[in-house]
Amino acid sequence: MNIKLVYFNFPFWRAEVARISLFIGDVSFEDTRITGDEFSLIKKSGEMKDGTKIPFSQMPVLIINGKTIAQTGAIARVCGKLGGLYPEDIIKAGQVDQIIDAATDINVLIRPSMRETDPVKRKEMRIELSKHDLPRYFAFLDYLIPENNSNYFVGDKMSIADIAIWRLIGWLSSGVIDDIDQNIVNKFTKLKNLCLLINNNEKIKEWVSKTYNEVDKKRIADFEKNLNLPS
Repeated sequence: MNIKLVYFNFPFWRAEVARISLFIGDVSFEDTRITGDEFSLIKKSGEMKDGTKIPFSQMPVLIINGKTIAQTGAIARVCGKLGGLYPEDIIKAGQVDQIIDAATDINVLIRPSMRETDPVKRKEMRIELSKHDLPRYFAFLDYLIPENNSNYFVGDKMSIADIAIWRLIGWLSSGVIDDIDQNIVNKFTKLKNLCLLINNNEKIKEWVSKTYNEVDKKRIADFEKNLNLPS
């Protein structure tokens, strides 16, 4: 099986959940990382330089044996299945899917502030997000982590749901997005413990060591420090 995953050269959750799933499952794949200029050409033409069609002209995209798959959720499920991080049980699969969809919802909440060019308005939007919308979603997610000894969203082992939320919250807490409270997750105990659990998973640590640049490694380390602060 020939697998290629195409995204930008940074560890955003939309691609990391797929990359890490394949890595953990020891599934060989081509980790193609494109530039902004390359993406501009893809948006104009709807295809890569080699002629591969890109559905919806957006990233990430997964290419398996020449066949393309778009959309974060679809890619996460395929890579999760290949890497052994997606449940076979239909109910558990649905429970994982709802977390992936929630991560996408949170992304949608953030997007307007990313596009706002007025710095005053952008700051107001993000303060509002920190006070209301993000805590509301984090409360939902915290509630969905069962009261058991695993600390994972579904079952007793890590799934794509856990990786997606760990990376999404890591991004939100990294300081990359101005005016988002970097300690916003700390009052949600189960969610905070989940992030600590994933952050300290040996395969996750190996992936970070192998693929993250020094700036992103520092952000991961700072994320853990923040998670260990009192609620």
